[in-house]
Amino acid sequence: MKPETSHNATTAFGATHAQTYVEGPPRQVPGFEGLHRMTSMLLAERVPAKGRVLVLGAGGGLELKALGDDHAGWTFDGVDPSADMVRLAEQITQPHAARIQLHKGYIDTAPPGPFDGAVCLLTLHFVPRDQRLATLQAMRSRLVPGAPLIVAHISFAQTEPARSQWIARHLAFGGKAPANLEDAKQTFASKLSILSPEDDEAMLRQAGFSDVTLFYVGLSFRGWVAYA
Repeated sequence: MKPETSHNATTAFGATHAQTYVEGPPRQVPGFEGLHRMTSMLLAERVPAKGRVLVLGAGGGLELKALGDDHAGWTFDGVDPSADMVRLAEQITQPHAARIQLHKGYIDTAPPGPFDGAVCLLTLHFVPRDQRLATLQAMRSRLVPGAPLIVAHISFAQTEPARSQWIARHLAFGGKAPANLEDAKQTFASKLSILSPEDDEAMLRQAGFSDVTLFYVGLSFRGWVAYA
């Protein structure tokens, strides 16, 4: 994981990142295993026993493995721009290799579907705001009517002083409390594209999804389920 929509995506998540990736999310994301379990459960409400699921930001393979473990009849297409992270996903998901197709690239690289469900975890905060809507629309266009989309990513208030407080909390939870919060704020601004929860929900609706429902909050992370 996780894609950006710029050239920096493949450099930011290269070989060095891939080597240490597996240890990162469980430490940095509150309730990481629970998030996977909830994602699996919410998808299964509508994805049939022999369903097909699209995973955007599949590099690293952690959610692919979790979903593959839970649902023996599902097949998956995973998309990620980093060749190193795709190779890591291949290793992590080896037990389910016959049911997984991995694609190096962005959402436009994904097969047209139709898919019975889609997942985008810890990814959209890397997609620039001016490309976020198109990314969501491209996912929706690949889903059968009524199919679930599960998204979870960094999302918090973008007005001060709340924004600075959330950045500090995010870094502290990950074990990287900054000596200089201003430097951290600049890093967030240059590397991440974070929306407020209200804007995140509005953009899902603008992309054509309905019944947008918050199901997960873990400090600076939020997750929604919505339907095509």
